[in-house]
Amino acid sequence: MTGRNQDGPAARHHRRRGQGELEGQVLAALREAPGAVNAAWVQERLGGDLAYTTVVTILTRLHTKGAVARERAGRSFQWTPTADEAGLAALRMRRMLDAEADREAVLASFVTALRPDDEQLLRELLAEVARDGED
Repeated sequence: MTGRNQDGPAARHHRRRGQGELEGQVLAALREAPGAVNAAWVQERLGGDLAYTTVVTILTRLHTKGAVARERAGRSFQWTPTADEAGLAALRMRRMLDAEADREAVLASFVTALRPDDEQLLRELLAEVARDGED
C-alpha cells in the first residue's frame, strides 16, 4: 500500500476527533449563538463535516452532564449552554470522582500529583471559597 488512498479507514481515523474535543467545539459554537439554537445551526457552525445525528448525540450527552439546557421547539429542541469548557471539565472530574468508592484516596492521589504551582493555585481557590462561605 502506498498510502495514496485518502478515503480509506486510515484517512477517516486520522480526522476523527475525540468526544471531549467535540463537546468543547459544540459548547464553543453554542456560546457564539445569538440565543437558543437548533442542532442544525450547531452542525453548520462546526463546518458541516459532522453528521446531524452526531451533533444531536453530543448535545444530548452535554445535556445529561448539565452543560447545556434544551427547550422543545416543534419536533426538535433549541439548545443553550449552561457551562463553559472549564465547567465541562469540572463536570467530568466530578463524575469520575463520584464513580469511585474511596473519594479521599482519589483526591489525595490527585493533589499529590499536581505540579507545585497548580497545588498553590488550588490552595488559593479553596481559601477563597472558605472566605466566601464566611460572609
